[in-house]
Amino acid sequence: NYFNRLKVGGIALSFLFIALFTQCNNSEHSTQEAVSTDTASVRVSDNWKLGVQLWTFRLFTFVQALDKVDSAGIKYIEAFWGQPLGGDMKDSFGIRMSAESRTKLKNLLKEKGITMVAMGVISPGTKEEWHQAFELAKDFGLRYIAAEPHKDQWDLVDSLAGAYGIKIAIHDHPRPNAYWHPDSVLAAINGHSNIGACADIGHWARNGLNPVECLKKLSGHVYGVHLKDIKVFNQTDAADTTVGRGVINFSPIFTELAHQQFSGMFSIEHESNWLHSLPDVIETRGFYQKQVDSLQ
Repeated sequence: NYFNRLKVGGIALSFLFIALFTQCNNSEHSTQEAVSTDTASVRVSDNWKLGVQLWTFRLFTFVQALDKVDSAGIKYIEAFWGQPLGGDMKDSFGIRMSAESRTKLKNLLKEKGITMVAMGVISPGTKEEWHQAFELAKDFGLRYIAAEPHKDQWDLVDSLAGAYGIKIAIHDHPRPNAYWHPDSVLAAINGHSNIGACADIGHWARNGLNPVECLKKLSGHVYGVHLKDIKVFNQTDAADTTVGRGVINFSPIFTELAHQQFSGMFSIEHESNWLHSLPDVIETRGFYQKQVDSLQ
């Protein structure tokens, strides 16, 4: 009868609703799983760059140093002022380079597929030199300048950094350098939104400081890292050694930088075996990769 047919139809509709609801839930769950999987595949270290501070090859010309960086399979560099360019370029890297040399150097970098991310460590004495430094950085498309500015220059460099869109990363040399302790770097950062840190891991250890604790103090302000190792802790003139062979425990350093969502460059700065350091740089590259892989 009519009521029985109505009852049966209602039951059928109920089952249909349940089926549709279940299907929607399953689809939503599948979508959430896909999103979660995609998110998990994006690693913090994917935003990291491995480069070479060309001071590592300071006894060679810029052109020769680029050949060595290329041979190491590394595609990023941090330049330093005063390195003779070499090739058919007669001047040195810095604010006094000729326009012709700048063009040739940019073409050479492009040819090799190498990107200059930063330069340093610089300490210009005058306002004019700081302007020229930022103009040079702009010309080469740099992300930051590693520097140790005088205290009375903090406002100036912060203002210039903001105007040019290029950060200042304060570097820490060993005692008695003004920035040997992260507290002194934090003092410069305070009130200056365009000033951060270039964390030299080896120099912190030379100063008797725990690099992990230093990084924690500077959390959110680390623009770049100088990757080096030393043979003796708490000795300001401690000899350099290949990264991973010295006294520094790097695993918690990489973990802390990952925790901070660091997004920048690790510049290998190897200050020993000056004439034959390319194999050491290649070994450091392998060590770095193992550290990154262990974070996953």
